[in-house]
Amino acid sequence: MAGRWRSGGWRALLCLPLVGTFTLTALGGCAPAPAPDDPEGRDGRAVQRLLDQRAAAVRERDADAFLATVDRGSARYVAEQRRVFRQMSAVPLRSWTYRLVRTGGFTPAPVGGRSLAAQVELRYRLTGYDTAPVVSAQYLTLARRDGRWYVASDDGVVDGKRGTEQLWDQGTVDVVRGAHSLVLGVGQERRVLRAVAGIADRAVPALGRVWPHEWAGRVVVEVPGSLDRMAALLGASADGYRGIAAVTTGEVGGAGDEAPADRVIVNPDAYQVLGDFGRRVVITHETAHVATRTATSAATPLWLSEGFADWVGYRTPGRTPRQVAPELTDAVVAGRLPTSLPRDDDFRFGSDPDRLSRAYEQGWLACRLIADRWGEKKLVDFYRTVGRASERSGAVESALRKVLGMSLTEFTALWRKYVAIELG
Repeated sequence: MAGRWRSGGWRALLCLPLVGTFTLTALGGCAPAPAPDDPEGRDGRAVQRLLDQRAAAVRERDADAFLATVDRGSARYVAEQRRVFRQMSAVPLRSWTYRLVRTGGFTPAPVGGRSLAAQVELRYRLTGYDTAPVVSAQYLTLARRDGRWYVASDDGVVDGKRGTEQLWDQGTVDVVRGAHSLVLGVGQERRVLRAVAGIADRAVPALGRVWPHEWAGRVVVEVPGSLDRMAALLGASADGYRGIAAVTTGEVGGAGDEAPADRVIVNPDAYQVLGDFGRRVVITHETAHVATRTATSAATPLWLSEGFADWVGYRTPGRTPRQVAPELTDAVVAGRLPTSLPRDDDFRFGSDPDRLSRAYEQGWLACRLIADRWGEKKLVDFYRTVGRASERSGAVESALRKVLGMSLTEFTALWRKYVAIELG
């Protein structure tokens, strides 16, 4: 980037649903899975058989069997489905299943004859990388022809949202396998994907050195062709992610088969303008979110989850605190020392970019303070202790007393002094 190092020029963020039991439908918008209307009824059973046939065709890479589940009433949709099937041919699938969640819930597309709206849950895993499935919502229109159901459209809308777009919906997926990473790209030169894999392969061992607890030890990165394409993967507006270099999807505290798998999704527009150091920080930051996901809960404040990820990213020497935290430095020099740790609202996308940068910088310095004064192990212990709390209220206060032996008021005062010394 031109000029001084500005953390506000890019950011990496963990986006997680914070409460309840959800299926991941889109970043920033998670919806509870509705109860089926009649999945065991005659139509429900017939639709599930269709979905099972469709899933088997994907797993077996059988294009003819897959297209046999598609309604021939629309030559355009048949051609689109043939293209999408071909575009995912290089994706290393371990599993692929559909589950009918419910019938109805939205107006089916006009197909002529009898039609049916179906809300469907897609679950898939990538071979060698996913210990849990990706979970994605699809809203299908089904058409009945000659006594059988066929998929006629996947453009259904529920509560103003469409089903989650996958990378292969955007073009042919190119795959690069690293030692600890799998990078999937569309519309990117292969050298770019190899470079991302190289950085991710260094980030995973870096996490192993500071996070000694069990995690997958590998990361899946998706690199779409543009900011707009990134936003489509997240089911969100591109405006909210302009200048955001990457995000990580996942589910707080999730573990095992019931938790959606993590994906690091890169915004190529912001990522490519970074230098080598910035790219390493971004990918390492996101890898930290993947590693700490099972220890992150609704009780974990964003200043801790984001601050910890930044702390891991900036452990590599090369930048001073003033260079890492330029916006907060300006505020401190101007006499505006923060009075409290940042709130979750301060990390909101689309807000004042300087405020967002200061929130990240404040969280980073809070975690850096703990590591400097008490040691890296205590920082990890503190993170995990906060995440084990049953509720948000009092979680940080309790963990501070248990792990560091001080109150939140005492820690805040110490942190303010630390910020003033490091940046003032």
